[in-house]
Amino acid sequence: MAGVTVSVRGLTKRFGERAVLRGLDLEIAPGEFVALLGRSGSGKSTLLKVLAGLDTDVTGEATVDGQVSVAFQQPRLLPWRRVWRNVVLGLHPAGGKNVGNKHVGDTNTAGRDVAVKALSEVRLADHADAWPRTLSGGEAQRVSLARALVREPDLLLLDEPFGALDALTRLAMHRLVEDLWQRHRPSVLLVTHDVDEALLLADRVLVLDEGHIAAEYRLTHARPRQLSDHIDVRARVLGDLGVTDRATA
Repeated sequence: MAGVTVSVRGLTKRFGERAVLRGLDLEIAPGEFVALLGRSGSGKSTLLKVLAGLDTDVTGEATVDGQVSVAFQQPRLLPWRRVWRNVVLGLHPAGGKNVGNKHVGDTNTAGRDVAVKALSEVRLADHADAWPRTLSGGEAQRVSLARALVREPDLLLLDEPFGALDALTRLAMHRLVEDLWQRHRPSVLLVTHDVDEALLLADRVLVLDEGHIAAEYRLTHARPRQLSDHIDVRARVLGDLGVTDRATA
């Protein structure tokens, strides 16, 4: 569909007799930042895997217009490859990407140059030749983002990428992701359990429940945002997730 990066119609995914997604409909516009919330087991990561092409055993329609990249909660860096080689790992064709008349990926010149450029965007250019085991958790996650962005995606899928980080590192990553999104303007689907994270980063917050989108909130405050901008929306989203003054998360 013209003007749409993601189009999902009537998407159903079953695990045996259990339907995790039930006739789900969703559209994401070019350059739109969408956050998807839901209780554990609601199908958030399942939807992301379908959009990434990692799960095709579904009924209904799920199409993406353009290139897709994914950053997972775990950075998934190969410990036997230096940081820059992790960034360009898997680039096409034959492990490479066209730069002028050259392919990059495993070469020591063009491939490294592409990796260093991507690493500079996440403020890790000086770690290009480091081994993954020497990185902090936040640094490893930034390498994962560089690896996703080097593919110049039209759709960036973020599967709880900050969940394993400490609170201060998570805040720094929020600012970095927002900055990268504003510079590159991919469509983004962020899967998260963190309501505050969703409200700070997204244009639109969706709540997934019983296999379909149960609630939708559009956020219009200018960036950078404060949580105080969305106190009422925050309370409503928490209510949608079953968290009230008398309930615990």
